[in-house]
Amino acid sequence: MTNSILNFSKKFRFYVLSTGVLIVWLTFFDRSNLIKQTEMSMNLSDLEKEEEFYKNELKTVMKEEKEVLGSEASIEKYAREKYFLKKGGETVFVIVDEEDKIITEK
Repeated sequence: MTNSILNFSKKFRFYVLSTGVLIVWLTFFDRSNLIKQTEMSMNLSDLEKEEEFYKNELKTVMKEEKEVLGSEASIEKYAREKYFLKKGGETVFVIVDEEDKIITEK
């Protein structure tokens, strides 16, 4: 009986030690270790948020483009408001606040 308990104890210790070594290897030394996987997962999450942001920006730009390209008057209005363009002989005044931010009417 003691021989079988001793034999079981040796096998159990071997499997526990092997499992521990495997966990340590996978956590730190493997080419695709857990630390790298966690970093890549966080990076993927950031990139997905960035992708969503740019998709929303693209929708906004497309909407603006449709509004602006509607007529000659709207193109002129857009150029005057966004880029402060002017006709010959006109003077354009840009009003800024204390922090040098342009004040626009909305």
